[in-house]
Amino acid sequence: MDIQKEIKELREATGMNRREFCEYYGIPYRTVQDWESGKRTMPEYVLRLMKYKAEIEKLIQKGDNVDGEE
Repeated sequence: MDIQKEIKELREATGMNRREFCEYYGIPYRTVQDWESGKRTMPEYVLRLMKYKAEIEKLIQKGDNVDGEE
């Protein structure tokens, strides 16, 4: 899968629109727009870091839900 598809899929998986996604990760809107359209190439390590952060957030939310049920 190419990076431009992966960034869009990551954004969609988070349930955020592009603006929310940009604010969350601290990336300019135009940059993400260019990555998704293929106008600019996103460094692969940035995508890995973004996926890592999204995964950590998921685990934290899951942990919060478990703690809240006890």
